[in-house]
Formats: sequence, C-alpha cells, structure tokens
Amino acid sequence: MFLDFHSEFYSWIRGGLFVMFLYHFIIFFQNRSKLYLFYSLYLLCLTIYLTQDVVAESFSEIYLYLNFSVQFLAYAAYIAFARELIDSRHHLIKWDRYFQLAINILILLAPLFIIIEFIFGYSFQQKIFIVIAPFLTLFSFISFYVIFKTIKDVFSFYFIIGSVIYVLFANIGFVQLYFGNGFLLENEIQPMFFIYLGAFIQAIIFSIIIGFIIKRISEKSKNAEVRLAVKLKEMEELKMTALQSQMNPHFLFNSLNSINNFVIKSEVEKASDYITKFSKLIRVILNSSSSPTSTLSEELTILALYVKLEQMRVSGGFDYIVNVDDNLALHEIKVPPLFIQPFIENSIWHGIMKKTGYKKIELNIKERDNQVFCVVTDNGIGINKATELSHLSQRKKFFGAKATENRIRILYQNKNVNIKTVDISDGENTGTSVIISFPLLKK
Repeated sequence: MFLDFHSEFYSWIRGGLFVMFLYHFIIFFQNRSKLYLFYSLYLLCLTIYLTQDVVAESFSEIYLYLNFSVQFLAYAAYIAFARELIDSRHHLIKWDRYFQLAINILILLAPLFIIIEFIFGYSFQQKIFIVIAPFLTLFSFISFYVIFKTIKDVFSFYFIIGSVIYVLFANIGFVQLYFGNGFLLENEIQPMFFIYLGAFIQAIIFSIIIGFIIKRISEKSKNAEVRLAVKLKEMEELKMTALQSQMNPHFLFNSLNSINNFVIKSEVEKASDYITKFSKLIRVILNSSSSPTSTLSEELTILALYVKLEQMRVSGGFDYIVNVDDNLALHEIKVPPLFIQPFIENSIWHGIMKKTGYKKIELNIKERDNQVFCVVTDNGIGINKATELSHLSQRKKFFGAKATENRIRILYQNKNVNIKTVDISDGENTGTSVIISFPLLKK
C-alpha cells in the first residue's frame, strides 16, 4: 500500500491537495486576498511535485527539469503565504526583510536549476540541492522561533504546528531518499511517504486556519452590516430634512455607497472607521441645523470631518491644508452652515480626483478691510478642463456652489459678497482657485 504511488493512499492525498488548490484559488478571485493566492500557489506546486511518480513516461523527463525548481517555487509561495497570514510587515518588521530576501532567492533558484539540468544534468542538481536543503530547514526553524516569541495569536500557533510537522516529515523523507532507504523499503514504505503525510497534515491544519479566518471575516462583516443598519436607522430618525437642505445629497449617497463597498470587500475596519466618522459628521451638522447661521470655527470643524471621509474614498488620498490669519476670531464670525463644503467637494471630485500624482487642497482664510476672504485652491486639472471633459455647463455641474452663493448673499443682504472661480493652470501646473469674500459679520 505504501510502496505503490498509484495506491488509494497517495492518490487521495494528491487529489485532496489539488482540490484544495482549486478551492482557495476560486476564493482568491472572489475577494482578491493575497493570502488565498499564495496558499493556492503553494498547493499547486506541492501537487505538481508529488505527481512526478505517477505521470506517463512521456512526461517523466520533464520532471528532470521541474523536480527541484517546483520545490523552490513551493517554498517561495509558502513564505509569501506566511507573510500574509501573520502580517509580518507590521508584526515582524525586521525579520520580514529576510522573508522577502528568501522569496527572491528561491524564485531565482527555480530557473537556475533548470539551466543546471541543461548543462550538467540531474545528478549535479541533486548535489547542489543536498547542500541547500539544510539551510532551508535551518531558516524555517529560526523563523518559527521568531514568530512564536513575537506573535501571540492562535493563527501563528497553528501555523507553526503545521509547518513544523511538514518540515520534520519532509526532512525524514529527504534523508531516507538521498542517504539510504533500505529500512523503509524492507517495510514496504516509500521514502516519499513522509513527505505525503506531512503535506497532508499541514494542509488540513492550514485549511482549518483559513476556515477560522473566513469565519472571523464573516462575523466582522455581519457586525459591520448590523452597525450600518443601526446607524442608518438613527440617521433616518434624525432631522433628515435639515440635513438635506444643507448638504449635497450626492455626498450622502456616495458615503453610504462607500460604506457598502467596504463591507462587500470585507474591509471591515475601514467600514467601521468610516461609519464612526460619518455618524459624527451627521450629528455635528444636525446639531447646527436648528440655526440659520454658525461660526466660522464650527464650519472648519465640520469641514475637517468631511475631508477625512473624502480622504478615505479618494484613491491615494490627498493633503488638506488650512491657513488662518492669527488676528481672526473664528468663533465670532457668522457664516451660513456648510458654506465652504460644496467648493471643497468640487475641488475633490472635479479637480484632484481626475489628476494623477500628488494631490492637494488648500484653504486660506484672511481678513482685509473688514472683509473676510476664504480661498479654496486645488492642484487638480483646472475648472476649464473639468468642464470640457464633463460636457456640462458650469452652472449645471456646480449647482451646490451656486446654492451656497445664494445663501451667502441672503445672509449678508448682497452687501459686498463675491464668489470668483479662477483656473490657475499655467502650462506646467494646473488647478482651480475659488475666492469667497463677504463682510466681517460677528455673532
């Protein structure tokens, strides 16, 4: 039974590993997590390696080139899987460099051994592999020790258990395979038996780990969905009419859509963080909705919350810089609620969103001749280009800004109120500047 590689024992293990490869590879395409990609690649390489003794003779010569190379690729995928599982980039910052170095070396060795087969033959590959294998084992056990001492969670513990079992069994098979297997053959056991058994046990343990991970993600997603439902219900019960009259409905819709996207992608912590910030912003806005005016200080506080949400949604983020004259008492200056927000929103979605590279929005507030100047400047594509690309009129495109302009004029009774939008693109640099000026009116 243990001598014949075509027996049910060996066939079940090879088939099981291949099925697990397909399963985790499909999961990878569903959620794009590298954890499943690297584990599925590891299982694929392991399956290819273990299939060498049952392929047709016409294909057996291929394994003269693949036998050692596929082992190196399997080990590289295994290390990459370990990095994702234990998050070594954050928990083992120094040792993670050795992981990356080992991956690079193993990937380099794979084609190198194929070249060696072409030039020197299979026996020369064996001799080099016998030298390399102990170093791989030593590196493995040192890594297990570092992980065990540094990371205290159930995933790393089971990972070490599964890995140690496979490494020990693989080394038993390795020693018997290259340094004498008479004892095993006398007892009708193939030296590869231990490698098969170790791979099988390790695959079961790793699958249990991944099962726990999937369960945890599912629970977090459900909790996030519950929290989302609760928050949505709270918002529905609040003064939505006041919110709708002051806030661009597109932002509200896009924010809820962003939360939903985070949940679908299993980015639970991002969804939770977004919900917390969003609910805080809603509460602040509703608290100020009972009054037709607010202070410039309150406006900047709300803007800061709003910008943090938009920074989470914009790919690559952007810098938000606020400069205020020291002589301005912001808590005394009366303004319409959320009068700057539409201009910031336009800078984000019609300016920097369509730009590649570094993105920045700057808000400068100053006072001159009893007039307050709020200048919103971005380094986006420029208002002329944005209007041209959208095929829309500026009035239709920036309706939120127009509504805000009307509110400012009503508050200040059209006295010395001016809003000017300027394309500041000059060939090398691009961008838009919006200058809002109004009388210094104190509460």
